[in-house]
Amino acid sequence: MKDQTGYSPIVEQVREAATAGVPLRIRGGGSKDFLGREPTGQIVDMSDCRGIVHYEPTELAITARAGTPLTEIESALADHGQVLGFEPPHFSAGATLGGTIACGLSGPARPFLGAARDFVLGTTIVNGKGELLHFGGEVMKNVAGYDVSRLMCGAYGTLGVLMDISLKVLPRPAQELTLTLDYDSDDAFTQMARWQREPLPLSGLCYDGNLLYVRLAGAERAVAAARRRIGGDPDDRGQQFWQRLRDHQSAFFGADEPLWRVSVPATTAALPIAGKQLIEWGGALRWIRTRETAEDLFAAAHSANGHATQFAGSARDRVFQPLPSVLFNLHKRLKQAFDPVGVLNPERMYAGL
Repeated sequence: MKDQTGYSPIVEQVREAATAGVPLRIRGGGSKDFLGREPTGQIVDMSDCRGIVHYEPTELAITARAGTPLTEIESALADHGQVLGFEPPHFSAGATLGGTIACGLSGPARPFLGAARDFVLGTTIVNGKGELLHFGGEVMKNVAGYDVSRLMCGAYGTLGVLMDISLKVLPRPAQELTLTLDYDSDDAFTQMARWQREPLPLSGLCYDGNLLYVRLAGAERAVAAARRRIGGDPDDRGQQFWQRLRDHQSAFFGADEPLWRVSVPATTAALPIAGKQLIEWGGALRWIRTRETAEDLFAAAHSANGHATQFAGSARDRVFQPLPSVLFNLHKRLKQAFDPVGVLNPERMYAGL
C-alpha cells in the first residue's frame, strides 16, 4: 500500500474548494509562475509534498512527490550514475518535479532521448472533486493507465494536482563532447538535417546564428567516431553552454523583447518573423525575440504545421496557439471529466477552460 502521508491536506483543500466553487492556484517552487496565462486563485502550496518515495537504480525508475526539488532528484540519481533523460529546465533553484511535468518541459536532449511525457510511468493525482487517483506504475513492467499519466504532462495543472510522479531514468553517458562549427544559416540547417539521419550519438544541436553547437554523448568509441565524421572544434565549456541554454541563462534570453517558443518540423526554413532567433532541437524548436503580434506568430507557426507559445512577455492573455474548435471542445470535455467545477488552475492555458 502506498504511503499516503501528506496527501490529506491537499485532498481536503480541493474538496472544500469544489464545494464552494473557489478557484485554486497550484504552486510548488514558483519557478514557472511566468508560464501560461496569469495564475489566479487560492494557492495550493505543494512545498510540503516532497521527498523521494521509491528509487530502485537497477529498475531505472524513480518515484517522488511533486514538490520535490529537481536538484534533490538529480543528486540522488547522480550517486548511481543516472540522469533524467529529458534534461528538464530549472529556470531557478526552486524548480520542482511537479511543475516540470505539469508544464511538460524538456531540455536540449529532447529530440534525441525523448520528451518529458515519454519518461512518465505513473502518477498519483487529486482531481477537481478532491478524489485521490493513481494511474500507471512505478516501473516499466507495470504501466497500466500509462496514457492517463501522460495526459497530466503539459496540462498545467488544469486536470489534477500532481502528488506523486514515477519516471523512467537513464544511465549517464560514458562520455560527452561538445563541438562548434562556423556555418551560415543555410549550411547549418543542411548539416543538422543530415546528421539527424545518420546513426550518430547526438544529444544536442543548437544554432545561434553564428556557431553550430553539436553535443555527442555515449560510448567513448562512438563519440570519437562521430567527432571524426562531424569535424569542428571541441568546446571546453560545452557543459556550461548546454546548462545555460537549458535554464535560459544565456544572453539571448536576457533581452527585453517578448520571447516566443515555436515548434515546427525540423526541416522548416527560417520563419518570416522579424527579430532574433535561436535554433534548438536540430531545427524543431525556434526561440524568437520579437515585438510582432501574437497573430503574426500564430499564423507563421500554423503555416509551417507547428505551434507557437509566448514564453515570456508582459501580455499574457493569448499565450498558446489557438485550438481548432473540435480540439478545443475535446479539451473542454477532458476538463469537465477531471475537474467538473473548474477549480484547478482555471484558464491557465485558455480562456474558458
